[in-house]
Amino acid sequence: MAQCVQSVQELIPDSFVPCVAALCSDEAERLTRLNHLSFAELLKPFSRLTSEVHMRDPNNQLHIIKNLKIAVSNIITQPPQPGAIRKLLNDVVSGSQPAEGLVANVITAGDYDLNISATTPWFESYRETFLQSMPASDHEFLNHYLACMLVASSSEAEPVEQFSKLSQEQHRIQHNSDYSYPKWFIPNTLKYYVLLHDVSAGDEQRAESIYEEMKQKYGTQGCYLLKINSRTSNRASDEQIPDPWSQYLQKNSIQNQESYEDGPCTITSNKNSDSNLLSLDGLDNEVKDGLPNNFRAHPLQLDSSSDASNSIDGPDHVKSASSLHETKKANTGIIHGACLTLTDHDRIRQFIQEFTFRGLLPHIEKTIRQLNDQLISRKGLSRSLFSATKKWFSGSKVPEKSINELKNTSGLLYPPEAPELQIRKMADLCFLVQHYDLAYSCYHTAKKDFLNDQAMLYAAGALEMAAVSAFLQPGAPRPYPAHYMDTAIQTYRDICKNMVLAERCVLLSAEILKSQSKYSEAAALLIRLTSEQNTWKGMDSDLRSALLLEQAAHCFINMKSPMVRKYAFHMILAGHRFSKAGQKKHALRCYCQAMQVYKGKGWSLAEDHINFTIGRQSYTLRQLDNAVSAFRHILINESKQSAAQQGAFLREYLYVYKNVSQLSPDGPLPQLPLPYINSSATRVFFGHDRRPADGEKQAATHVSLDQEYDSESSQQWRELEEQVVAVVNRGVVPSNFYPTQYCLNSYSDNSRFPLAVVEEPITVEVAFRNPLKVPLLLTDLSLLWKFQPKDTSGKDNEEVKELVTGEPKMIGTEVISEFLINSEESKVARLKLFPHHIGELHILGVVYNLGTIQGCMTVDGIGSLPGCHTGKHSLSMSVRGRQDLEIQGPRLNNTKEEKTSIKYGPDRRLDPIITEEMPLLEVFFIHFPTGLLCGEIRKAYVEFVNVSKSPLTGLKVVSKRPEFFTFGGNTAVLTPLSPSASENCSAYKTVATDSTAVCTALISSASSVDFGIGIGSQPEVIPVPLPDTVLLPGASVQLPMWLRGPDEEGVHEINFLFYYESVKKQPKIRHRILRHTAVICTSRSLNVRATVCRSNSLEDEEGRGGNMLVFVDVENTNTSEAGVKEFHIVQVSSSSKHWKFQKSVNLSENKDAKLASREKGKFCFKAIRCKEKEVATQSSEKYTFADIIFGNEQIISSASPCADFFYRSLSSELKKPQAQPSVHTEKQSLEDAVRLIQKCSEVDLNIVVLWKAYVVEDSKQLILEGQHHVILRTIGKEAFSCPQKQEPPEMELLKFFRPENTTVPLRPSVEQLSNLIKTSLHYPESFNHPFHQKSLCLVPVTLLLSNCSKADVDVIVDLRHKTTSPEALEIHGSFTWLGQTQYKLQLKSQEIHSLQLKACFVHTGVYNLGTPRVFAKLSDQVTVFETSQQNSMPALIIINNV
Repeated sequence: MAQCVQSVQELIPDSFVPCVAALCSDEAERLTRLNHLSFAELLKPFSRLTSEVHMRDPNNQLHIIKNLKIAVSNIITQPPQPGAIRKLLNDVVSGSQPAEGLVANVITAGDYDLNISATTPWFESYRETFLQSMPASDHEFLNHYLACMLVASSSEAEPVEQFSKLSQEQHRIQHNSDYSYPKWFIPNTLKYYVLLHDVSAGDEQRAESIYEEMKQKYGTQGCYLLKINSRTSNRASDEQIPDPWSQYLQKNSIQNQESYEDGPCTITSNKNSDSNLLSLDGLDNEVKDGLPNNFRAHPLQLDSSSDASNSIDGPDHVKSASSLHETKKANTGIIHGACLTLTDHDRIRQFIQEFTFRGLLPHIEKTIRQLNDQLISRKGLSRSLFSATKKWFSGSKVPEKSINELKNTSGLLYPPEAPELQIRKMADLCFLVQHYDLAYSCYHTAKKDFLNDQAMLYAAGALEMAAVSAFLQPGAPRPYPAHYMDTAIQTYRDICKNMVLAERCVLLSAEILKSQSKYSEAAALLIRLTSEQNTWKGMDSDLRSALLLEQAAHCFINMKSPMVRKYAFHMILAGHRFSKAGQKKHALRCYCQAMQVYKGKGWSLAEDHINFTIGRQSYTLRQLDNAVSAFRHILINESKQSAAQQGAFLREYLYVYKNVSQLSPDGPLPQLPLPYINSSATRVFFGHDRRPADGEKQAATHVSLDQEYDSESSQQWRELEEQVVAVVNRGVVPSNFYPTQYCLNSYSDNSRFPLAVVEEPITVEVAFRNPLKVPLLLTDLSLLWKFQPKDTSGKDNEEVKELVTGEPKMIGTEVISEFLINSEESKVARLKLFPHHIGELHILGVVYNLGTIQGCMTVDGIGSLPGCHTGKHSLSMSVRGRQDLEIQGPRLNNTKEEKTSIKYGPDRRLDPIITEEMPLLEVFFIHFPTGLLCGEIRKAYVEFVNVSKSPLTGLKVVSKRPEFFTFGGNTAVLTPLSPSASENCSAYKTVATDSTAVCTALISSASSVDFGIGIGSQPEVIPVPLPDTVLLPGASVQLPMWLRGPDEEGVHEINFLFYYESVKKQPKIRHRILRHTAVICTSRSLNVRATVCRSNSLEDEEGRGGNMLVFVDVENTNTSEAGVKEFHIVQVSSSSKHWKFQKSVNLSENKDAKLASREKGKFCFKAIRCKEKEVATQSSEKYTFADIIFGNEQIISSASPCADFFYRSLSSELKKPQAQPSVHTEKQSLEDAVRLIQKCSEVDLNIVVLWKAYVVEDSKQLILEGQHHVILRTIGKEAFSCPQKQEPPEMELLKFFRPENTTVPLRPSVEQLSNLIKTSLHYPESFNHPFHQKSLCLVPVTLLLSNCSKADVDVIVDLRHKTTSPEALEIHGSFTWLGQTQYKLQLKSQEIHSLQLKACFVHTGVYNLGTPRVFAKLSDQVTVFETSQQNSMPALIIINNV
């Protein structure tokens, strides 16, 4: 239980005090009324004695009474009605609330830190009032009147006669059978005569003489002269006299009647206690029926018209606030005791002392003696009951029957003179004067008698008081008999059905147990009484249960090991019962205290219930902010409630919120808790939405909110932009360059203020999530913003627009009329702003009406009715509010300070700066394919449109795959404007040819610079050839664009970035970009492989060596998946700075170059060096193109688009960095030598194979065309048109030792060395010799040695056969070289030298002359890179005999 002001040792004696009746004449009552007090009220502050009192017990032992208090009350002849008592108790509790600003105790228990009110003054007030308001009953005498004060005034005509009348009246009330109430302790009641004298108005001498007369008649012990009213009330303001009455009168006393005079008993939650200041004795000032007193109905009497049901009607009949206010105002000015001085106070105090000492205590002492004597004479026992006690208790005990065995004889009544009742009377008297030893003995004796008679009500009363007496005995001779109390409670409750007495038992016993720190037993006792639902129904039961449950909760928290959860659970139960009893404030307080325990522990359903109740109670008490906060908690926690319950919560919340907002309609918009907004997922997009595809027109994909963020592609776009910016700025990226960001999200760099362009929309995508199982409907959803416009003079005009109404001039705001978020759905809303002025914009949040759909939920809350999600929704209730978008920036982690602390950078995606107008480009692709064959050429068109009001210039496009597309060459001559009218409307520039000149090459030339490819240039950055280089506002240009399918099959994503600038330079935005991603699916077509080798023929037209043979294999790898019937090779072209095709060497007579599926064709071409003078005059970028035609028209390979794609494929080779010269001279010379040797085997020859494919599609034949490129770099090494798949390397064993750091000397490969010298033997194919005439046949043979390098070469020719084994003879035949067997020569750069040799044969046969071994080394090198030079092929000679 909670801490109390009084200890239990003080509480019980104060609750059971001697009762004294007061009977006043009208004149006496008038005198006290001058002080706004009745006579009983006048005495109340002075009713406790200030000194100890002595009396003697029956054994003549002196007994000391401390702090004795007496209760004086006016005689009431009607018992109080239970309904009125209930009303009184209810008012007492509602009138006592926790003090404002009271510092609660902080209790730490385990993980909990609880703020708990240590005291419960409302419970103490309830207990005090409850014990005072108990009606007197026949089975106990504790609150029966022991004496009666008869009060008359000295100003009356015949005071003594008045006393006689009052005495007769008291006698009539006590002994007349018409009056069953009030109850009197003994028939011979003490009468005490009090003469009131008004000092200020009365005659003092007369008063004294009357008092003398009274003393003569009634004795000095039986009368008293009380002088009051020493000053007149109009002098009350002169000096301040303390008012000791207010603390008593403020309480709702048992005899306070003002509240009940208005008719039906009502419950008010207002503190109306200060209005209850009228008389406590229920007497009016006028005399009725000539009687000196009118014993009207008890002040707690209810109107006859009211019944019990009215008392629990709740707050429906509450008095209007105005009438209550008036009552308060009328009563606040009343001053009690206005005519009394401090001397009068002392006189009243003295009067009480005199009455108690001289009148009451002697009367009680005498009565106890009489009762003791009666009992002794009747029982025939020894002189004193006191001495008999021991014998009674030590004798043989009769076992007490259990309570359940006893008959229900609660109806048994003893006559007033029954000896059992005399024992009880004596016990009660002893108890009232704190003689607890004697009281216990008597109660124990009476208990046995009552149990023997099975008078259960009497027995329970005796048990109850015996237990209390045992506890209060000084020196604690025996333990507190708690089982007595348990039996008494059970008897009162179950047999007697008297819950009032049972409750008194519980209140007393719980206090006693608490004082002994038996909190667990006290809690069990308190809870036991609350569970009895059926015994005493209604509001009183709820109020009692609420108070007892709250005390039980305090017991749990005050235990040695606090039981926090039990405390919280019982506080919830108490709050529930308080609520049922109409005590809203107490209910709210209980729930709030319990919430401390349940909060944040994962008990979401309990939290929801508590918050819901707190919300409702707060709303009822008009604490609207608290109500809103509580309902908000229910909605924002991840609720586990059912859909129907969540819907109810939401409706309550909206209802409360609506009431709050109506109180301050012009105040700031409230923050709404629903739906959740994932602020970090907010995306901001600057620019117009992408246009959808229109027929053959396809808009550039650019950037849109529908695209997912991809860090890899984001990095690619950044690199592309950097590339083009570097080209524009002469190869350097400016230091202040910042990549353009059209879409800002949580992955983008948001540390700078983004730039938006005036008149271009800003779209903010807000991510909403509905955590509830009921749909939410947002209406009139728009963005909330603040704008600071800037004028041209640079001054700032602060203009803050919170809510958009009408059409604002600065920023246009889009409003979404309805936005439905289904249950537990995440959904994004895209809201737009249209800036019409430059300045700084700050997007603050969203503003909307929050509501839910009416009638959409089915009964079980799972399904929804059809038609709910379409068209206009039926909105049940909505509130207007806002939610702010607050985005936390990235965590900083650069400096040491940032790493050691938690700091976040700014995120400025919602704070764009609106800049001046910029041009805006839109790009459309016309006839753009989605599928191509590998290498296929297709012509499309690109349309550039300037949709802004500013002209644009400097249009460029950049791509990582420049080999995919071209706009044509730089010169109009090279670029076909439109497909020529030749066969099949080819995309190429073609010329009809004579089919006879098929095998000879047609020569043309072109410079790579014309096609945007050159040393040092960026082939990826391509200027778009706009006419006049400017695109005016509203203008559009269509340009042809050739596309070539990538060489690898599969799906390709090709990124284009269009770059453009404004003609008028802007300080903030220097350029703008437009992105496009093309997705092309390629399927297999042809695979081209080529090798080049040196020709053995000696001379060309100029008579010098250096011819090449080029072998080209073309395979149709298409598997007819694209409907391709066959491929035709229409032309093979060469392109090189130094070589050109001369003619085709047909391997067969079949000129038709058709390849069906999986077929392979082989071609052989002769290539010769370009003429020396051509090479001399050419710039280094001039390429010679030679076309060999297999069809009937020539494709000019040096024009667009053939040359474009050829140069694009070369660009990757051109981009390779040149070898850096070395520092060390020795090493450098070695490297130079290696380079020279390598150059001998290098050839710079490129082949372009042009083809047509015949495709059947929808029973129509289409002709596709394309080209493949093979780049030949090395003699004898096979090259491919498409990259070959690398075989994964085999796994190697791990090596656990450190390899020695040995530098491998740089050496050229054997293959490269063997190409230094080209050798060829010239001899007759057959030679006839008459062997019968001459046995030796001599044949002249010329050995041609050609230096392929550009350095001097030392050559050794060794004619000796390498081996003499039989196998070698078989290979070489038996012939011998005559003459020198070894020659040493030096060949100058590219020199051709001939050696005349002779071969000697002795037999006919076929011989291989290719036996000479040639060794070569560079002349100026010390290191001999010596290796044998290989012949191209075997040199066979036939020797015939003639």
